[in-house]
Amino acid sequence: MEPTDRGHGPEVRRGVPAGSEARVAALYWEAFGRKLGTALNPPDTARAFLAAHLRHDRGVVAVVDGEVAGVAGYQLGDRGLLGGGARDVLSTYGAWRGLGRLALLALMERQPADGELVMDGIAVAPEHRGEGIGSLLLREVAAVAAEHSCRRVRLDVIDVNPRARALYERHGFVAVHTEQTPYLRRLMGFGAVTTMHRAITKPLSTEGSR
Repeated sequence: MEPTDRGHGPEVRRGVPAGSEARVAALYWEAFGRKLGTALNPPDTARAFLAAHLRHDRGVVAVVDGEVAGVAGYQLGDRGLLGGGARDVLSTYGAWRGLGRLALLALMERQPADGELVMDGIAVAPEHRGEGIGSLLLREVAAVAAEHSCRRVRLDVIDVNPRARALYERHGFVAVHTEQTPYLRRLMGFGAVTTMHRAITKPLSTEGSR
């Protein structure tokens, strides 16, 4: 698809560009490795697994100088950016170790309700933080939701990521529920997950960066 931003600065594009799978997987791992590590470590194996099973049509990227500088994944229906089923996990990690990893991954699954787009998270390269890329990606995800007649965007943010929560709040997300997960603090590094909603009510022309 053609870029939605032109001129100077990041170009926002829908879809993960062919050939950028390893880059996108590395960005996701840098951002969410602490959360995903227990299920997908070691890091080299995890990054390779993520790259091999990306669903290209479920991501929005920001490109700077020809390289992906940020990515936002989302779920519509039964498809999200991060793919790979039980057979893929068992094939990569082995039957014995794979079963435990499947159980951990199941704890993190979030399925969209009718009329809902679920965000898988935003990852921005460290050297490009502070350039407004996260905001650009959020606006484009909202545009995707509007085009699919979704009533809202939903996401989860963990308690050890206050900067992400502040970004979401600036873009109209409202906390609706916090689940205490103390049993995951030692295992995954966080002890609470807050679900946030953003209603899709504005015309599409005000949501995108076209």
